[in-house]
Amino acid sequence: MPNQSSPRITSPWLLTLPSLLLFVGLLAVPLSLLIILSFNAFEGMQGIQDVFTPNNYLEILTDVYFYELFARTAGMALGVTIICILLGVPETIILGRMRSSLQGLFFVVILGPLLISVVVRTLGWQILLGRQGPLNSILMWVGVVDAPVQFLFSMTGIVIVLTHVLLPFMVIAVWSAQHKLDPQVENAARSLGAGPMTTFRRVTLPQLMPGILSGGLIVFTLSASAFATPAIIGGRRVKVVTTAIYDEFLTSLNWPLGAAISMLLLIGIAAIVIGSNRLIERRFKQVFT
Repeated sequence: MPNQSSPRITSPWLLTLPSLLLFVGLLAVPLSLLIILSFNAFEGMQGIQDVFTPNNYLEILTDVYFYELFARTAGMALGVTIICILLGVPETIILGRMRSSLQGLFFVVILGPLLISVVVRTLGWQILLGRQGPLNSILMWVGVVDAPVQFLFSMTGIVIVLTHVLLPFMVIAVWSAQHKLDPQVENAARSLGAGPMTTFRRVTLPQLMPGILSGGLIVFTLSASAFATPAIIGGRRVKVVTTAIYDEFLTSLNWPLGAAISMLLLIGIAAIVIGSNRLIERRFKQVFT
């Protein structure tokens, strides 16, 4: 009996071994090296010192500049997430009520930003948002503004571009939740006298909420860790955590401090995701029990 059961026990581990090795090689090992590097000392004339010290984390936690940096990054990510929810949910509902022949076409249009390189896409937005760009020309021609608006090198421009980039992720998440809806429930609510807004608020929206919450988490994490868009659109005027990490690694050459900032960003994003999931699970348990 032991000889017959042992292959059954070991076969699942053998099947997961390739993916486990890939995970260890591409994520666990580099992350471990980054953690070790974040505890090394740095001297301006001598470079990285093989000395274990928590001074890098103490410098970040005691400097107001880094608090402002993380707060700016969190505000940027939160603003992009809210705008993506306000645009993505109605867009997905409208898309779901289109004819099948049009759904495929518009779905490709919505997913279009994901098909273009992030650098090419951001450079295109840099042309659109320039002081002499098409967007400012249209605003001045319509009469909305009298002078060109400063979109480039501002948080407004970064939020606009990140919203365009990350909106498809919100649409995909809400789309998956919308496919689980039973249209008969909406029809029943309307037949009982509920208006369109009441039906949406009390019937449709609660059923879409899992997709909205999962899409919000995806958009928040991707926008908080975005680098190319803040670097190109924000430039040197608007610094976020990712551009600060870049500067520490490639400009100041203070790799340990850059690694410490990276680890705190990773811990912060992981804490937000885990905490949000716990709150969501607790909320749904209270609703359905």
